[in-house]
Amino acid sequence: MRVGIGFDAHSFCDDPGRVLVLGGVKIPGERPLAGHSDADVIAHAVSDALLGASGLGELGEMFPAGDPAWAGADSMTLLARVVAALAENGWEVLNVDCAVVLEAPKLSPLRAIMTERLSAVVGSPVTVKPKHAEGLGALGRAEGVAAWAVALVRAI
Repeated sequence: MRVGIGFDAHSFCDDPGRVLVLGGVKIPGERPLAGHSDADVIAHAVSDALLGASGLGELGEMFPAGDPAWAGADSMTLLARVVAALAENGWEVLNVDCAVVLEAPKLSPLRAIMTERLSAVVGSPVTVKPKHAEGLGALGRAEGVAAWAVALVRAI
């Protein structure tokens, strides 16, 4: 068995053509995140944790931000590709735990659907725990969102 940790952070933007996406859930009416893809920090942190645990690198290597092929990409699709790469390389995901730090919007009403969607793509339990920065730093000033994830995988 191996453990990996993933991290991602994106700042908020005012682009009217973007929508906030977290944990595979579109949240219309909320300020979106800036990024090359859909900027789903939760899916990105989960992907990075899985890649780290399996020794397959990191998200930016697999899907470079400068590559136009990934512009506006659905991060859940990227996560599915990461999970497929793990399977192709002899790894099985046992579980993933993710903490997401943001001041708004409130994620508790969306937590169950995020968990369900992420778990379905990963093929194992994924937990999502929303946290607040309590006014500390950039996250506390609501300048963006950050997520950390820990993944447990085993060789098959």
